[in-house]
Amino acid sequence: MSPLLRSGLIVAIVTLIADQASKLWLLHVFDIGRRGMVRVTPFFDLVLAWNTGISYGWLQDMGATGQTLLMAGKALAIVLLTVWMTRVRTRLAAIGLGLIIGGAIGNAIDRIAYGAVVDFALFHAEIAGKTYSWYVFNLADAAIVAGVAALLYESLFASAAAKTPR
Repeated sequence: MSPLLRSGLIVAIVTLIADQASKLWLLHVFDIGRRGMVRVTPFFDLVLAWNTGISYGWLQDMGATGQTLLMAGKALAIVLLTVWMTRVRTRLAAIGLGLIIGGAIGNAIDRIAYGAVVDFALFHAEIAGKTYSWYVFNLADAAIVAGVAALLYESLFASAAAKTPR
């Protein structure tokens, strides 16, 4: 196994464990379902949200057939991302793919276990008396976004820098 593939797999496993541990702790130890919204800071709350759709709650009304198709698509994406990870040439790409794969598997486990993804993090701001909120998300979602950002950075900047003659 190449060192890059090993790095990506380690990141995927750590991401998956951190995601599932946070969700299990919030559901069964902290009991976020009973507590309701918990203010952590003036701009961050813990709140339980069950997401039956995909990103940002899209496609929530798909029914059982739609959920099955969504899971099949997710499984195919994980396989393709893993194949891609076996071919990367930079540590940043391997780590980015590991973050995406670990996050995708974490959310897939939620769908299998609960029929929905466990979301709990809510950032918000009050500006001029009006409250603005971001979508409720979880660690898997944050890892996926960070992984995509790493791949974009690597694709746009790191690859160009490596190709530039000195």
